[in-house]
Amino acid sequence: MNMLVVGPHPDDQELGMGGTIAKLVDAGHRVTLLDLTDGEPTPHGSPAIRAEESAAAASILGVERIMLGREHGFVNREVVHSVACRHAVAGVIRTREIDWIFCPDPVDAHPDHRAATRIVEDARFDSKLTKTDIPGAPRHPSRIIYYFCTHLKTIPDPSFLVDTTGFHDRKRDAVLAYASQFKAHEGNRRIVDWLDAQATFLGSRIGVETAEAFRVIEPLGLTSFDGMI
Repeated sequence: MNMLVVGPHPDDQELGMGGTIAKLVDAGHRVTLLDLTDGEPTPHGSPAIRAEESAAAASILGVERIMLGREHGFVNREVVHSVACRHAVAGVIRTREIDWIFCPDPVDAHPDHRAATRIVEDARFDSKLTKTDIPGAPRHPSRIIYYFCTHLKTIPDPSFLVDTTGFHDRKRDAVLAYASQFKAHEGNRRIVDWLDAQATFLGSRIGVETAEAFRVIEPLGLTSFDGMI
């Protein structure tokens, strides 16, 4: 299947679900990471640095990565819900023939994250429209799933957990590819340790080494219980 993982900024996808992304790729799914903004300005970054880092992270995870950016109205710290932004994302959904979408959980303190999720939710609807100038053929992804990459000091309340045992180290490497954010930025260095602790704790809830949390609004359907832990 074709999976689209949307992040308001480069590194959101890796932080929130990097282990699951690696696991999906390993299972043969085509995964595309969509960065809405270039993530700049930051204290130690630049557009060129962030582009190099995000490409390195994508290589570690084995995924395609694209960015919409300012050309389509997506500016770091200023992401706003608009029809133009919705249609830009819908065009990616249609041209990449996306089956499932992952985006940030809507409960967040970061305005960019909240706006991005609203844009993605509406873009999913817009992607099925006919008689429109949105590129690609009408399409409606069957599933939208929320990952947790939140700026709230809260504990995830997930619908389900994904076992990422054997894939967490790749997630960690992908996150650390953003050296300007998690090495040069002294205040952010502990974030990687927090990711390790959270993955271990979530894994303990289902009896595995590491796990990542997800939430859904629409019910999940199972054809069997074989894959459940």
